[in-house]
Amino acid sequence: MNVIFGGLFYFFIAIIGITPFFILYLFSDFTRIILGNWIKYRQKVIQSNLKRVFPDKRESEINELIKLTYQNLADNLAESLKTFTLRKSTIAKRHTILNPELLDKYLQNGQSVIGVTAHYNNWEWGSVSAGVQTPYRYIAFYKPIRNKIINKAILKSRSRCGTELVSIYETSKTFEANKNKPCVYLMAADQSPSDKQLKHAYWIDFLGQRTAFLHGMEKHAKANNYPVIYINIQRIKRGFYTVELSDLCSNPSALKDGELTKRYVKKLEEIIIAKPENWLWSHKRWKHSPETK
Repeated sequence: MNVIFGGLFYFFIAIIGITPFFILYLFSDFTRIILGNWIKYRQKVIQSNLKRVFPDKRESEINELIKLTYQNLADNLAESLKTFTLRKSTIAKRHTILNPELLDKYLQNGQSVIGVTAHYNNWEWGSVSAGVQTPYRYIAFYKPIRNKIINKAILKSRSRCGTELVSIYETSKTFEANKNKPCVYLMAADQSPSDKQLKHAYWIDFLGQRTAFLHGMEKHAKANNYPVIYINIQRIKRGFYTVELSDLCSNPSALKDGELTKRYVKKLEEIIIAKPENWLWSHKRWKHSPETK
């Protein structure tokens, strides 16, 4: 079965690789209809999340957000498959880092940095665009996929511009092994902690909900005193994104426990409130409550 799914995956990569962008987005539009109208992929989860975060919105407004959420999902899927064959010049043009000089003040002084982002807009292109537009070493953490054929293909795609991909299960080991090797660690910190991780989670008010956040980003930032930079990815128009970097903290070890995560949450919340349709609402973000600690 893994071989069959792997073969289909490579087939779609080949087809999309030769597909012009204007046709790619016709495919995305059709995918959005399949996801939203036919399969109704996680529609109850999306609807529940939106209603609890925006209780004052009318039903028509929630339905419009659901439609836009599916469009964002479909575009992300199409663009992710397109990643395998994108030219470096195209990547830089479509996923442009506005202020890469923010990294210079740290990396050029031999200091590593943690770049933290979220599942917002097209985060997939980040692992390839970073290496194209800056000269630094990047290490990105990812969750392995069970299908080894697909997992291998994704790793090859994400790392083809120099980014090193490391399993999230080897995070601590990786930080320790690279202590004296300046680099940028790329992390997405908006996922819900697993049951095992919950006892270490930070509980923070987020979008009006008491929410558990992973402790890993703050743990490694404070242990190594690595500056933390937020990576804000915004869609300018379909298929074109800007990446703006901003300092969350240049001296994490000086902060109180949980303060760095609160800064991350505040930044992410501001971004989501401004354009909520671009976040991953299909994720069961509030499956845990403080009582389950």
